[in-house]
Amino acid sequence: MQKGLFAKARFRTAGDRGLLVEYGDVIDPAVNNKVRSMAIVIEGNPLKGVTEVIPTYRSLLMIYDPVMTDTVELQKSLETLEAHLADIQIPPPRTVEIPVCYGGEFGPDIDTVAAAHQLSVSEVIDLHCKPEYLIYMVGFTPGFPFLGGLSEKLHTPRLETPRTLVPEGSVGIANNQTGIYPIASPGGWQLIGRTPVKLFAPRRKNPFLYQAGDRIKFNSISVAEYARLVEKEAE
Repeated sequence: MQKGLFAKARFRTAGDRGLLVEYGDVIDPAVNNKVRSMAIVIEGNPLKGVTEVIPTYRSLLMIYDPVMTDTVELQKSLETLEAHLADIQIPPPRTVEIPVCYGGEFGPDIDTVAAAHQLSVSEVIDLHCKPEYLIYMVGFTPGFPFLGGLSEKLHTPRLETPRTLVPEGSVGIANNQTGIYPIASPGGWQLIGRTPVKLFAPRRKNPFLYQAGDRIKFNSISVAEYARLVEKEAE
C-alpha cells in the first residue's frame, strides 16, 4: 500500500447535507489519483440523491439531498464502486500547455523569488517551465488550479500582505505550490508571470480548459507573443 493512501476509505459527516470521503492523509499523486478515479467512476454511475461531487487533494465531498438518501446508503454505494474500481478503465490525463510571459509588469515578484534562492531570473523561468504539473484540485475561484510538482528550488512563502487585486491570468508561487489566477481577485501568491489564455470563459462551450487530474505545462513567451495571443483571444 502506497504510504499515505488509506487501505480503506474513511467517512465523515459534513453538516446535514455532506459526506466527506477521505482516501489518504498526505498530498501525494497516488492519493489524488484515487480521488480522481472515484470522481470519474461516480460521474459515470450517478448516485441517488447526490447533487454535487467536489474532489480535493485527498478526499471527495459528496453533497446530497437528505430527502432522497443518507450517509449510510451513500457509504454502501461508494464502497461498492470502490471495490470494482480496478475493473473500470480510467481515461488518461490530458496535458494542457499554458504560455506565460514571465517577469516585468506581468511577474512583479520574480526578482524576489530569484533572490530568495540565489538564482537568476532566467533560471527561475527554466525551473518553472520544466515540469508537467499535476492538477490536484480546482477551486478558490472558478478554474484556479492547485498544481503539484514545483521544484524545491522555487519553494517561496506567500506574501506577508496579500494584494487586494491580482490580474487575471497571473501565475504565482505559494510555498511548494504554483497556480494560475483565472479571474482577477485578491491573492497572496508571489507573482512571476501572466498568461494571455482565457482559462475561464462562462460563454465558451467548455468554460474550463482543464480539470483535476490533468497536467499543465508552462511555456515561456515574449511580450510581443503575449500581445499577439491577447488579440487572438479577443477575436
